[in-house]
Amino acid sequence: MQIHQLSVSYLAEQDRLLLRVSSTVGDEMRLWLTRRLMLGLWPLVSRLQTEHLLKLEAAGSALDSADEELRRMLAEFRKEEFLQRADFDTPYEDQASLPLGTDPLLVTDVDATPLPGGRTRLSLNERASVGGGDKPRGFQMELDARLMQGLLHLLEQALAHAQWREPFSAPAQVAEGESGEAGSPPRYLN
Repeated sequence: MQIHQLSVSYLAEQDRLLLRVSSTVGDEMRLWLTRRLMLGLWPLVSRLQTEHLLKLEAAGSALDSADEELRRMLAEFRKEEFLQRADFDTPYEDQASLPLGTDPLLVTDVDATPLPGGRTRLSLNERASVGGGDKPRGFQMELDARLMQGLLHLLEQALAHAQWREPFSAPAQVAEGESGEAGSPPRYLN
């Protein structure tokens, strides 16, 4: 599948990310990504992308012995370079053909495989329902380093919008004048 466009958006009513992938032949794959899935997937694909970017450098294997700060700076530089050349302004175009069906695939398993030349293969799968009536669905795509960085950028924006990347915070402080007596139990507001 030759990828034409990618879109990631947060749908609050579903509390999920909707990943849409359109091809140059007019197919569109729609996939739900849950918070639980992203907790495991995000660190994996981020690390994988950083390693791929460093392998693509002219210094190659010499970077394996470089200090961590230099490796991090070089990877950040390459990521920014890819993002500067990416097109995030063109609106996503809806596609008529939906090979996976009208209901987005609920991704339960992801395999990320590094390929030669800086490409990454993502296999996104949905387990069959508990009743066993539905056949498991899946989708596989290969992304070059530039496209992978674009996907990571879109995911990062959606994660920020969903507020999934922020740690759970402590309860808000009690406002002055409200039961702030020493020894009294804290009050929690919904």
